[in-house]
Amino acid sequence: MNRTFLSLATAGSAAMLLGAFGFEYIGELAPCKMCIWQRWPHGIAIVAGILALALKQRLFAFIGALAALVTSMIGFYHAGVEKGIFEGPDSCTSGPIGGMSTDDLFNQIMSAPLVRCDDIPWEMFGISMAGWNGLISLALFGIWLLTLRRA
Repeated sequence: MNRTFLSLATAGSAAMLLGAFGFEYIGELAPCKMCIWQRWPHGIAIVAGILALALKQRLFAFIGALAALVTSMIGFYHAGVEKGIFEGPDSCTSGPIGGMSTDDLFNQIMSAPLVRCDDIPWEMFGISMAGWNGLISLALFGIWLLTLRRA
């Protein structure tokens, strides 16, 4: 295993996770349910990277690569939900209100999550945080693959 790429991939997931917490606690941008889903694989990649560095086991590097790919896929899906390309989970997005009674509409409003998954709270160059997570995590997946390449 290439320790340089392994360290870079592990640090990349750590930076992504720290960035997410920074946006939440310093930038005061509360995460939605899908944002939280994207954090878990980064945590798994960090632990896998540390174990791979310590134990020199390729299995952990493979787990880190898989985790990076999973969070990338969630990020792209979430970005698609934000742009209206995909339908998001009912518990996280708004639905059509046509034909709803006043009581049903009131119940939908009262049970709606505080932060919806189909809103874009921040973007840079037209790409949301979820989109950036998808892109950067895909690059991290590539670095994990370089880690697994035999020298």
